[in-house]
Amino acid sequence: MADMYSKIFVARWTDMDFNAHMRNTAYLDLAGDLRMMFFQEHGFPPQEFVRRHVGPVVQRDELEYFREVHLLEEVVVTLALCGLSRDGSRFRIRNEFLKEDGTRVAQLNSLGGWMDLETRKLVSPPPALAAALDSLPRTDDFDEILVERARK
Repeated sequence: MADMYSKIFVARWTDMDFNAHMRNTAYLDLAGDLRMMFFQEHGFPPQEFVRRHVGPVVQRDELEYFREVHLLEEVVVTLALCGLSRDGSRFRIRNEFLKEDGTRVAQLNSLGGWMDLETRKLVSPPPALAAALDSLPRTDDFDEILVERARK
């Protein structure tokens, strides 16, 4: 697989739960931050989404845990494409959460799409945004998303 898009984060005090490990919503926050960093680095900072009246929307998240992350531990978060509809309106992405030594901590699979911020409907993204998404490395289980299947 091609080089993964990734960033290193540090588990913050506000990311911890009662059991002294990273809370589940902190994983979702890191994944969202990483997605926006990726798009900004590929020509779509937040202002560009606003200007074009389009934005990413997550329809479903599935998070699986393997190890704990504790306060001030570094976490590597990766981003890969595991599904895409032909028109680009829908996508499945995967975030892997790893310790510094490469130990897998968690995996997040998200189903999303591009929402027209005026009509509030899923739409095909602008060509440059579609190209940015398509530039992500693909997972081994990458599959085309059938629009009919995605609506169910």
